[in-house]
Amino acid sequence: MPRDIPIEMKEIHGGITSVRGIKASGIRCGIKDKGKDLALITSESMAEAAGVFTTNRVKSASVILCNENLKKGKGCKGIIINSGNANTCTKDGYMNAREMVEQISVYLDVPFESILIASTGVIGIPLPMERIRKGIPELIHRLSTDGGMDAAEAILTTDNLPKLSAVEYEIDGKAIRIGGIAKGSGMIYPKLATMLSFLVTDVSIDRDSLQCALEESVKRSFNRITVDGDTSTNDTVLCLANGLAGNNRITDMDENMIMFMEGLNYVTQDLSKKIVRDGEGATKFIEVCVKGAVTSSDAKRIAFSIANSNLVKTAFFGESPNWGRIMAAAGTSGVEFDVEKVDIYFNEEKVVERGIGIERDSKERIKKTLKEKEITVSIDLHIGEEKISVWTSDLTYDYIRINADYKT
Repeated sequence: MPRDIPIEMKEIHGGITSVRGIKASGIRCGIKDKGKDLALITSESMAEAAGVFTTNRVKSASVILCNENLKKGKGCKGIIINSGNANTCTKDGYMNAREMVEQISVYLDVPFESILIASTGVIGIPLPMERIRKGIPELIHRLSTDGGMDAAEAILTTDNLPKLSAVEYEIDGKAIRIGGIAKGSGMIYPKLATMLSFLVTDVSIDRDSLQCALEESVKRSFNRITVDGDTSTNDTVLCLANGLAGNNRITDMDENMIMFMEGLNYVTQDLSKKIVRDGEGATKFIEVCVKGAVTSSDAKRIAFSIANSNLVKTAFFGESPNWGRIMAAAGTSGVEFDVEKVDIYFNEEKVVERGIGIERDSKERIKKTLKEKEITVSIDLHIGEEKISVWTSDLTYDYIRINADYKT
């Protein structure tokens, strides 16, 4: 949704725990060989909840249970997350997920249906429930309004860095905050990716409007990234809204809804880009911008055809000005366009004009451009008005090393 209403928005620190009424914790309980691996997010008041999940037919037991509790519409008081184990394709996975939710609901003295769950990690290995049982009391004890970073660290797998984002701005004269954390580094493709993201806000909004806003925001952020073209079994994006900002409750597609979506989009896009920058083995962040298309769908198909091309991605890793790979990838998208109208740019340097490579004194500038860590590839079809951007990374030796060592 385009922005119609200018808003003054400022970035703030703290991620999810910068939001009123939100506490979080993250501990190590021994699911992974090292690092934190169990996280908890809670809301002081019962929050409205929305979610978007993997489209993979093979789903984690945690995804199945989370979706079941979410659909009951009872609201949410907490989310428990483990990393290091996907809780997928195991005999007792669903039972183990239920036990984790039950333990948190008992400790917090809230209904079972008000606790959501997510998992990420290796597929096919049973959850080490004895370690998790021992860890949950500490997880509860460590809940804090300063625990956002601990939670962000506890949800990571092959990530190098935690990913946090938060903003503050006004709706109805009330200061509202939106915060989020995310994990994701490999198996990243826009059906969500092997990614988890947890978003919280103190805005007052009804459940249907929150679900609508989240789905639209995911389309504009997490569903526009790709690292390797693979879709996970565990993808989960959850958003909680506890209403503590005190604004007039959002129930319709009005100006306040548009303003809320503006802030939500900022946070989800910020987290999405951080996932790509931290792609497994990645050395470059690449924005693929297709414009001049007849439809936005056409622009998206071409953009992802380019962004998912291993030949394109390896060319950028090798800092090769091989625009022919970009043209070839666009041509395999299935979208009709006139090759003789196509212009291609690397940042500000034009490399193709009307479908023909440019031979002039810009080669050194292009080589310099390709050494940069962030590169925008612009493809102008000159046949329409629609445009779209997607974000990807290069494909490196380290991506192969990381995934060759990652065992089921």
